[in-house]
Amino acid sequence: MSLLKLLSGLIATILFSTLSWSSGIGISSYPLMIDKKYVSLEMTGVLSSEGGFGVQGRYTQKLHSKMTLDAGLGISGGKRSGRIFAGLDYEFFPDYMKQPRFSVKALIQNVKEGMNRKNMFGITPVFSKGFSFWGIEGFPYASIPLAISLNGSEKSYETIANLSVGLTGKIPFQGYRHLTANLEGMLNIKDSYSGLFCGLAFPMN
Repeated sequence: MSLLKLLSGLIATILFSTLSWSSGIGISSYPLMIDKKYVSLEMTGVLSSEGGFGVQGRYTQKLHSKMTLDAGLGISGGKRSGRIFAGLDYEFFPDYMKQPRFSVKALIQNVKEGMNRKNMFGITPVFSKGFSFWGIEGFPYASIPLAISLNGSEKSYETIANLSVGLTGKIPFQGYRHLTANLEGMLNIKDSYSGLFCGLAFPMN
């Protein structure tokens, strides 16, 4: 299967999705090597009221054995037209034997919604575990992003929650195994949107 066909399939999936407030987990729960750097291209879509389609870029780096940094920006059509975000994932328990990996990711995000800018601060507990799927290693994960959204112009705030599940792994095709893909779906719990992210990460070193 060619890379073009793979990307076409991911785009087709996006066309039937909606976008959460969140910038997504990305590949921060994936077992990266220390000092390894990645640049990711991720596709997003909104079919809800005043929605649109978009794209975001993300930089990810494993700082040391327990901490992973990521940051990026995204643009899209519709009311929710842009975002700038950063996250820091701290691992409390590694993926070891039957024990899943557990980490907490701190998030900060600035989002443009219509004419307003909102600042969002959140934490995301993340559970992940490596498995072999028909001989191909993959790392499914589940998380519950929780955040406070502050609207400075209206002097208001709201609390936001999602249930997020995803899968991260190497592209299992000859010639593309240096690439890491992730697919993440989110379900609205409170004052948010259900949605889907899909991304492709390219190693920088």
